[in-house]
Amino acid sequence: MNWRHIQLVFRREMRDQLRDRRTLFLIAVLPVLFYPLLGISFFQIAQFLRQHPSQILIIGHEDTRSDLPALIDKGQLASHVYDPEKPNVLELKFLPLQRLDFIRHGKWPSTGTISEEGNRELNKELIQLMRWNACDAVIFFPPSFFQQLQEYFDKLPEHARAGTGAPPAPPQPQVVFDNSSEKKGLAHVRVSRALESWSAAVGQRSLEMANLPVNASAPIGFTQYNVAEAEMRLNTTLWSKVLPFVLLIWAVTGAFYPAVDLCAGEKERGTLETLLSSPTRRGEIVMGKLLTVMTFSIVTAVLNLASIGITGAIVMNRMKDIAEMADIGAPPFMPMIWLSLILIPVAAMFSAVCLALAAFARSTKEGQYYLMPVVMVTMPLILLPMKPDAELNLGFSLIPVSGVVLLMRAIMEGTIQQLWPYAFPVAAVTCGCCWLAVRWAIDQFNSEEVLFREGERWDVTIWARRLIHDRQPSPTVALAVLCGVLVLIVKFFMPALINAPQSLAELQQITFAELARITLLTQIIMVLLPALILALLTTSRPARTLNMNKPPLFSLPAAGLLAVALFPLVIALQLFMGQLFEPRVEVQQYSAILEAKLGEAPMWLAVLLIGLLPAFCEELTFRGFVLSGFRHMGHKWRAIAFTAFFFAVAHPLLEQKINAFFLGIMLGYLAVQTGSVWTPMVYHCVHNSLLYLSKRTGVLEQILTDDLYAGLALCIGTLLAVVIVFRFTELKYGRTKEEALQEAMRRDAAQSLVEPA
Repeated sequence: MNWRHIQLVFRREMRDQLRDRRTLFLIAVLPVLFYPLLGISFFQIAQFLRQHPSQILIIGHEDTRSDLPALIDKGQLASHVYDPEKPNVLELKFLPLQRLDFIRHGKWPSTGTISEEGNRELNKELIQLMRWNACDAVIFFPPSFFQQLQEYFDKLPEHARAGTGAPPAPPQPQVVFDNSSEKKGLAHVRVSRALESWSAAVGQRSLEMANLPVNASAPIGFTQYNVAEAEMRLNTTLWSKVLPFVLLIWAVTGAFYPAVDLCAGEKERGTLETLLSSPTRRGEIVMGKLLTVMTFSIVTAVLNLASIGITGAIVMNRMKDIAEMADIGAPPFMPMIWLSLILIPVAAMFSAVCLALAAFARSTKEGQYYLMPVVMVTMPLILLPMKPDAELNLGFSLIPVSGVVLLMRAIMEGTIQQLWPYAFPVAAVTCGCCWLAVRWAIDQFNSEEVLFREGERWDVTIWARRLIHDRQPSPTVALAVLCGVLVLIVKFFMPALINAPQSLAELQQITFAELARITLLTQIIMVLLPALILALLTTSRPARTLNMNKPPLFSLPAAGLLAVALFPLVIALQLFMGQLFEPRVEVQQYSAILEAKLGEAPMWLAVLLIGLLPAFCEELTFRGFVLSGFRHMGHKWRAIAFTAFFFAVAHPLLEQKINAFFLGIMLGYLAVQTGSVWTPMVYHCVHNSLLYLSKRTGVLEQILTDDLYAGLALCIGTLLAVVIVFRFTELKYGRTKEEALQEAMRRDAAQSLVEPA
């Protein structure tokens, strides 16, 4: 064996691979960018998680003796019973004993020892009350329980002195719970923890008396009754996690490989040109291929689902003893049918995404590289809703894939009766994403550069020479995406380097000077610097790239007046969003601390920090560099929407993201219509300043307290805003070459439809 020949072959193959820039990007660059973006997306989605309190029904509670620890304090659990930092994990509802027919009709035995038949009748009534009151668990205290508990402790010293041990314990309270879903199971865990803490606290108080037996340390026992165990003996929690995960993962996998073969494979076989030269339109070709990929995706997922169901049924049937001990049964049949139906629009979305990526790939080898990023992006959307405190709500229903997972969980766990209204936004979001993915796939097939790309060789020297000598006046779409991604990644890593507060306690301790320093560094280093560096390195005219053109004469004051006119509508939108998405306690505390810190400074300095600085830095980055790059897509509204998306994601809090997206749409529109970044900069500055000044001066609170003034301000402001926006619409904005070409193509297509054949 000639090692010199092996070395030559090795060098040749390495050189060929290193010249393929897409292979280098997927192997070397993508991991560096992908995982920080994955962490960012995880934190973004995690903001939809809420601490859902468990509803607990308490029947027959009386105040305990003053010298014994209390279970209930002012309608809530006592602080020594549960974590004081989580006071709202249990919401209590109270009913008197006389609400029970079993007690009212005198069926409770005077001895306090209830028979097995009476216990079944009592539990049946407790279950009915639990469901009528929409509670997750019931705690039932028997008649005279607290009186007997008091007598128990009164007799303890006497029994201890006599050496006869502890007196007879009082009757045991009963806990009725339902472990058929993870949310209800979590309620059982919380209730058990609280009751154990109370029993231990009562016992500890008893041990403080002299000469008491050790068995008095936990004198109160509780009878546990599982509704799910009595009704079905099936751990639906397990299957509600396994089946959606398997179904969606196989839907992605089943769609990807056929899509690669139908697009990239046809490019390699040379059969794609024959199909494109036929009278069939590109959109029709895409829809035909999409139906094919969808079929494979659905069949793959359904076959895996059926295989799991049949296998699970056989295994559980042969291992009945172990299954009963573990409270696990075969997967339910009807929910699996519903899961298969829900799969259809999800499979269409996955198929369209895979088809677009496969059309972009020039070979099956390159197409296979795209599978792992698709799976890795999908995984957090599937796994995060698996958390016990994740519940289908309006926030989660607006997240693609995650809303579908929670909808599937609700069907499996039997809670769909309460959550069915959220099925409509889940369906709307899924169908909307499917439509966007199909449009993207059609755009890929309409682009000759994408369909007939040849092998691309990359050389560092040639790339550096082109970077210096062949720079374009404005950035490309890829550079716009890169700038937005860099802003997000820098924001992900930089807070630790500039000693930014990571918690509410740290934020509370900093001074206004430190807050100003952190805000200045955040805006300049994290937001503005990436755009400036890319503009200087990759474009020949940085000023044009950043859209620093002279605006029309009237546009600057008109933009400021527009911000004032739209301010009532902005406040109304914030109030509406606050009702849809209940603000978290942490967000409210964060806002209160921040307002207090800003209140320590002079008003003009706070306005510069909150109004002018973000407007200058963020507009040069997003309405400057990023928007200039996205406008090469050929459609101004698409460019505005993508820019607004990156602008919204760059904000840390969920409540800020929603408002920032709508704000970004308006700012992008002003930037395009006036051809200048200065116009949206004025709007942004006035917008931020009004939000701060209205809260600091108390004007906003005074207006909101009077419905008449608030309604007048909203109506007059909206009418004035419509007039100003109409005036901006009349401006003839400068189109990019791609926008002019797309407009000409649309005009020719419309004309061809009107003219007779």
